[in-house]
Amino acid sequence: MRRATTHALRACAAATALLALATGCSSDEQDDSAAKAAKKDPGKTATEAVRAAVTKVRGTSADIHGTVAIAEGETRYTISVDGPFDLAKDKGKLSVDFPGGAIDHVDEVFDGDTVYVSEVQGADDGTWGSAARDKVEAHYLLRAPLNDPEHYLRQISAMRKVERFGSDETVGGVPTTRYRGSIDHGTLTLRLADKPRKGAEQIRDAQGTDLPVFADAWVDRQGRLVRLKMTYRMATVSVTTTVTLSAFGKPVKVTAPDASRTVPVTLKGGVLFG
Repeated sequence: MRRATTHALRACAAATALLALATGCSSDEQDDSAAKAAKKDPGKTATEAVRAAVTKVRGTSADIHGTVAIAEGETRYTISVDGPFDLAKDKGKLSVDFPGGAIDHVDEVFDGDTVYVSEVQGADDGTWGSAARDKVEAHYLLRAPLNDPEHYLRQISAMRKVERFGSDETVGGVPTTRYRGSIDHGTLTLRLADKPRKGAEQIRDAQGTDLPVFADAWVDRQGRLVRLKMTYRMATVSVTTTVTLSAFGKPVKVTAPDASRTVPVTLKGGVLFG
């Protein structure tokens, strides 16, 4: 375990170093209408399809399954994020896992404007840290502050140069249309802490263009976003974030920790926290 931890943390350090520097119509009628619109203006139609799909899932609940796969040379590790989330009511609970990490698991509870996290350094066992949802930051590229799924939805909704990509695909047994675009610098660095933001700006300025980030969105026949993916690759380092949404509309029960078991925290980093 110690050896696995060491390799994982070395990969984390290497990746971090670079990233720190670095209704009414039938389906046939809808398809015909979409086809005509796409022929006239494919970019605009694809962009609107993705944004509408994001808006639709923001109005319901879903099971969230996310992975962040990071590679540096031959070394790879994956962070996973799972749990139910009511995106309409801003309530959810997520389990975050990093096998082989010095801290390999944390739990997060989202309750309105507050996020509660377990395994806070320096806190007693059983004590949760609490933070304002809109104040926490991300410390790595293609990560969300405290793994907040709403952050990823905001980024994918802002993707540029969107086009329909390839043939229809099945996600979780559901037929979908895949769209591909790119993420601009402002969207990539959204809610990013100062140090990694400045690193990304240095890379952008040195190469004279935005960092290369591909974005993909899968939309089902009901117009819902069922998967998103963002990929950054440069030299020997790559980061791929994938979020899959399923079980739409399922009730989500969330109970915030009792106030006697919480302490305010300011999270300055930690690979599991984004």
